[in-house]
Amino acid sequence: MATIATPHIRSAIILISCPDQKGIITAVTDFVYRHQGNIIDLDEHVDFGSKTFFMRIEWDMEHFSLSDDELRAYFLRYIATPYQMEWTLHFSDQKPIISLFVSQYLHCLYDILSRCDSGEWDVKVPLIFSNHEVGRDIAARFGAEFHLMHITKENKREQEQKQIQLLREHNVELVVLTRYMQILSPEFITEFPNRIINIHHSLLPAFVGARPYHQAFERGVKIIGATSHYVTADLDAGPIIEQDNVKITHKDSIEDMIRKGRDVEKIILARAVRLHMQRKILVHGNKTVVFI
Repeated sequence: MATIATPHIRSAIILISCPDQKGIITAVTDFVYRHQGNIIDLDEHVDFGSKTFFMRIEWDMEHFSLSDDELRAYFLRYIATPYQMEWTLHFSDQKPIISLFVSQYLHCLYDILSRCDSGEWDVKVPLIFSNHEVGRDIAARFGAEFHLMHITKENKREQEQKQIQLLREHNVELVVLTRYMQILSPEFITEFPNRIINIHHSLLPAFVGARPYHQAFERGVKIIGATSHYVTADLDAGPIIEQDNVKITHKDSIEDMIRKGRDVEKIILARAVRLHMQRKILVHGNKTVVFI
């Protein structure tokens, strides 16, 4: 999942948030320049309400004069610490490792696996977790380990600890809930802050509970959509990454609405995962800054 047009170029990407102040852009770009880096992408944003500065910078590492470890150490000492930055460093040749969680609805699972299998995404998917058997054949088809875990109130902690251990063993960076119909515990979420992405229909909060599309059909809604967000302890209330919608008319049946809803769910979840893997998202409070 390269972030640049030429896949043979190895690049470094730094995401930054810090108190807004003079000289940040100059300090960062001069650091790259002085060490023979060639900037290939730069974006910044200031949240005036919180007086917070956000930045994403990417540069070509071909002639960069610092090793990866030196880059991390020098940037911390000379740039990040003086400017009180929260920052993360990534390299474009680091292949992302993700895990998928699914229940009975398989459309989002198929979509992500097909993007990986076709080569559209250069991503590893070593693990698929489910509380239903239906995903086992799909996991085998795409070469992923399948773990069936029937989670109850009594065994939830034990089962989640098994999941966390497996995710650690496989160095999973991102957990993607492809219509996983289980509520993750706060303990699980704490293990992966801003590294769990969920998708759900945008009929909430008007149509809660079971059969939301049937409820929406009865009300004659004219628009349906999907929301993808990072998971927090507040159910379906984490920082939003992507949203979109489709029009509904009186000619659409319940089946049409479900089909259109699932189509937009696939697209919005894929967009959100891709943005995360491209290192284009910064979380600020319960909001995101997304560099498009």
